[in-house]
Amino acid sequence: MEPLSSRILLRPSDPAKSQVFYRDILGLAVYREFGDPESPGTVFFLGNGLLEVSGQRGDEGACRLELWIQVRDIEAEWKKLQAAGVDILRAPVEEPWGLLEMWIADPDGVRIVLVEVPADHPIRRDTRNPRDL
Repeated sequence: MEPLSSRILLRPSDPAKSQVFYRDILGLAVYREFGDPESPGTVFFLGNGLLEVSGQRGDEGACRLELWIQVRDIEAEWKKLQAAGVDILRAPVEEPWGLLEMWIADPDGVRIVLVEVPADHPIRRDTRNPRDL
């Protein structure tokens, strides 16, 4: 297999409410809209990936999808999301692995972890041998 593109598909129980959450509350930029103009599907930029919010979830129960989103300033996001009335599952904390993380939920209860990577964290360091570059 040679993947050319990929995206996460989310089928919400209330498409309009989820569109508002991802577009207006989280502030994700729209890549494209498609389908019925009265109830369009929307594909959002999600860092180096894409999130498609389209269709509607049936009665099969809650999905097990969770999203990991890296942000620049987790404290600023926390304040903004609190003010917007977002369901905050856990306030920001520094994890034993050194990342700052907080958990929120979308209108369907999809768990989203917001992550800030501190400047001195190993994820930010180039661990390649300079001779190999």
